[in-house]
Amino acid sequence: MTCQTYSLLVLSVIMIYFGRFGNGLMLAQLQNDIDQLKADFNSSHSDVADGGPIFTDKLINWTERNEKRIILSQIVSMYLEMLKTTDKRKAHVRHISEELSTLKKDLPDGLKKMKDLMDLTKVQMSDLKVQRKAVNELFSVLQKLVEAPTSLKKKRSQSPRRCKC
Repeated sequence: MTCQTYSLLVLSVIMIYFGRFGNGLMLAQLQNDIDQLKADFNSSHSDVADGGPIFTDKLINWTERNEKRIILSQIVSMYLEMLKTTDKRKAHVRHISEELSTLKKDLPDGLKKMKDLMDLTKVQMSDLKVQRKAVNELFSVLQKLVEAPTSLKKKRSQSPRRCKC
């Protein structure tokens, strides 16, 4: 797969994953719109392959449905940000933007979680005041960490067991 098709792949995965496209006709229209967008951005330029993919390689590590919603919500936001600077008079740009905006409405939880993760990366753990606060919260954090596997075990034990006959 070439880097030129990554945007189509990522957008297709996003749209299908969230159930926006039940039939091939709508997906085919989106593919046509993305092909036109590729032409607008001159994505066949040789430098597109430099450095590998931007989004698709990130999706590999996110395996659970809720995890995928977090990363995909961020990717959708990034595409919408990119499309803000394009010519909205073009039908294909409007169509892609509308579909992505519709998807974004279904992802408020993912965006909040992504913001929380980004905020955590900004915490200055070398600051003495932050360290004091962190130490005060340590027991609560450990409690939540210990509780998490227990709740997963309960969910698994409640599911019907299959006979291994």
